[in-house]
Amino acid sequence: MEAKYLRDAGMAFAFAADPVFYKRCNSGHINDTYFVSCGEGFPRYVLNRVNTSIFSSPEELMANLKGVCSHVAAKVKAAGGNPDREVRKIIPTKDGGDYFIDPDGGYWRAFLEVDNVVAHDYADSPELFYKSAVAFGRFFKQLADYPAETLYTTIPDFHNTVKRMNDFKAAVEADVCGRVTEMKEEIDFALSKAHLCSFILDGLEEGKFKLCVTHNDTKLNNVLMDACTGEGVCIIDLDTVMPGSVLYDFGDAIRFGASSALEDETDLDKVYLDLYMFETFVKGFVGELGDSLNNDEILAFPMGAYLMTLEVAIRFLGDYLSGDVYYHILYPEQNRDRARNQLKLLRDMDDKMEQMNEIVRKYINK
Repeated sequence: MEAKYLRDAGMAFAFAADPVFYKRCNSGHINDTYFVSCGEGFPRYVLNRVNTSIFSSPEELMANLKGVCSHVAAKVKAAGGNPDREVRKIIPTKDGGDYFIDPDGGYWRAFLEVDNVVAHDYADSPELFYKSAVAFGRFFKQLADYPAETLYTTIPDFHNTVKRMNDFKAAVEADVCGRVTEMKEEIDFALSKAHLCSFILDGLEEGKFKLCVTHNDTKLNNVLMDACTGEGVCIIDLDTVMPGSVLYDFGDAIRFGASSALEDETDLDKVYLDLYMFETFVKGFVGELGDSLNNDEILAFPMGAYLMTLEVAIRFLGDYLSGDVYYHILYPEQNRDRARNQLKLLRDMDDKMEQMNEIVRKYINK
């Protein structure tokens, strides 16, 4: 279904020519996104409408985006690269603005589409996962000198695991759907980890971990890969770029990419942490970042993976207990199944924590 004001929005931006065709992108779960064609011989574009129920301050979101993209583009250009291809290029409106506001108050923005690239939803090979690690590492290195404290927080407390645990406890206490008894084993296991939740926050407060620019959604499909070489070209989906710890992004990449199964897998015997994939990502990530990381951060990588898995698990489980009010579900028990999946992964991390620690010790800066 075509979004209201789509064509008005398309005509508002300074494209190379007027749009002639729009194709909806069905892979996004937050913003309404369309691919825009202006006809043969012209560049193609990406047009999307910001979901203001999640991003309540789109002006701040765009300010973050402009600052980060400009910074990365300068680094790419200085290295002899192609900024139009290696970083999101924001297209201004015809009157020079950053976004178009439709008559209903909807915010639209546009980007140049990166050509000859593919996005993968699953790391089906160590080589692919390694290349994603290098791409994310390069992104962090490019932003290592960016003043993270100047960024706006687009989603407050996004990775505040202490608050996430408190919200989960409140959902257990409320039990609005009468599901607590059914999930008692899972709830008890999750609550037994509550004392770990402040690990990253404490490290930031104490200065042990650096405050830096974080992507906050480091899934494989947010790296555009060159269709010919397979190399990571461009990091996308920058709406959740905020100040934080590198452990958030390393951890979420491992949670998603080093798991043996997708987070919707219901056969829990198939769910475990693949240690080879874990080391593959560590090697690519640390190898690219180099001195941008300190040893405390590298040594804390396993806990970063552990806490991001715990955080996602209690968010899924809390949403199931609350009646599935946040995550989109395809069937009634999907959040329950997702939570069990992530908790199984967490249990496997418990068993493999020392092996994870041994792996990262090989990569500390000598």
